[in-house]
Amino acid sequence: MKKVISLILAVAMIASVAMFAGCSGKTESTADGSKKFVIYSDNAFAPFEFLDKDTNEYIGVDMDIMAAVAKDQGFEYEMHNEGFDASMGAVQSGQADAMIAGMTITDERKETFDFSEAYFDDGQVVVVKPDSKIKKLEDLKGKKIACKTSTVSGEYAESIKDKYGFTIDYFEGSDTMYQAVITGSADACIEDFSVIGWAIESENVGLKIITKPVNVKGYGFAVKKGQNTDLIKKFDAGLANIKKSGEYDKILAKYGY
Repeated sequence: MKKVISLILAVAMIASVAMFAGCSGKTESTADGSKKFVIYSDNAFAPFEFLDKDTNEYIGVDMDIMAAVAKDQGFEYEMHNEGFDASMGAVQSGQADAMIAGMTITDERKETFDFSEAYFDDGQVVVVKPDSKIKKLEDLKGKKIACKTSTVSGEYAESIKDKYGFTIDYFEGSDTMYQAVITGSADACIEDFSVIGWAIESENVGLKIITKPVNVKGYGFAVKKGQNTDLIKKFDAGLANIKKSGEYDKILAKYGY
């Protein structure tokens, strides 16, 4: 009987190990035994990440910086463009090792994420249709403002909505947020300056910027707090190297910066 019980326990332990190994959603091993990191990103935040209709692949500043850093540091990764909220959730749950998605570094986010050095600085602006009568923040009284969920733009809007007397509607993506303003279901939106600037100049989105950038902060590569510290170190080292070599400037120039 003891032998039977021991055999059952051994089988159960093997099954348990196999089950947990199969549930892991991050850090796979490559052929040479090194780590292959799982990185998540946004899917509609041009020019940082967006779908190239010709190749059906995601491109952008973040995609190019990630590729250049990985090449410089000699590690492999698997990119998932699932959206901003999904990216944060994947990192927090352990499904992803890290995220790069135009994510502004804030004190609040530092409570749950560890960040790299900032790789790009940006601020928020108010955006309207070209024929809008809204010319300044004071004109937003009684208006409906569109914002993207879980973003610093949304936080900025929340911080000034009582002062200027407007309400906020939230959207999952920048593209749907822009459409809300274009179609008139929202009177204006608040967005990162570089992102809406790209949309207006390169994608001919029928909107205009009416304020100067405020609340300027840096974007960072992020991991779950207290985990993947080596990956943060690799990113920072690679970022420093591509800046020194001029590759970083080439990437920004490619997208008009």
